[in-house]
Amino acid sequence: MGYQKAAWLEALYTEKFFVGCSYHENAKKNEKNICCLDCCISICPHCLPSHRFHRLLQVRRYVYHDVVRLEDLDKLIDCSNVQAYTINSAKVVFIKKRPQNRQFKGSGNYCTSCDRSLQEPFIHCSLGCKVDFVVKHYKDLSPYLRTCKTLQLSPDFLMPQEMGDDEPMSSSSSGSENMMSMACTSEIVRKRRSGWNVCARLMANNKVSDEDMATSMSRRKGIPHRSPLC
Repeated sequence: MGYQKAAWLEALYTEKFFVGCSYHENAKKNEKNICCLDCCISICPHCLPSHRFHRLLQVRRYVYHDVVRLEDLDKLIDCSNVQAYTINSAKVVFIKKRPQNRQFKGSGNYCTSCDRSLQEPFIHCSLGCKVDFVVKHYKDLSPYLRTCKTLQLSPDFLMPQEMGDDEPMSSSSSGSENMMSMACTSEIVRKRRSGWNVCARLMANNKVSDEDMATSMSRRKGIPHRSPLC
């Protein structure tokens, strides 16, 4: 008897992540790193307002492969015997297979599908390897699927709206600082130029002395004098 793979699981395999969103191609941070389990598509953070009531699964990146948090995935499917890895204090699971060719196997634990070396007692290196193993040996994946009616993004996920609220304030403050900096720079340049102009006029009249030169070049500082010897 054949089996029917869950639609969200198929989308997690086939959808492309960490590519630019075609709907928000001109927006910043438009990489598609979320899987909407109800629409079965990959979306970017700017798409969230249209999917705010849907089940959302954040996809992360680890050693150039797509991963999801074990805590989130375990709400959707039984992840026992799948080796997890720790990144940023969170355990993650690889989504797809990572085939590794081995001509000779030594003693140890290896993945049931791709022959990758594993720690005890794990026998699958990814979600895809476990799904293939279950389908091959038990022909039915339904006992491993779990009912999950709500699934929200983790608290550490950065929403684009929150970044957008800070941008106008920071840009206005930085603009004011830039204007003040430009004004101060212009004033310094004007004073320096006036000093050079005075110096040039004196030299044209052949009336330049050491005292005039020092005064014109530095209006705020006098000529340094050596203290008398005692």
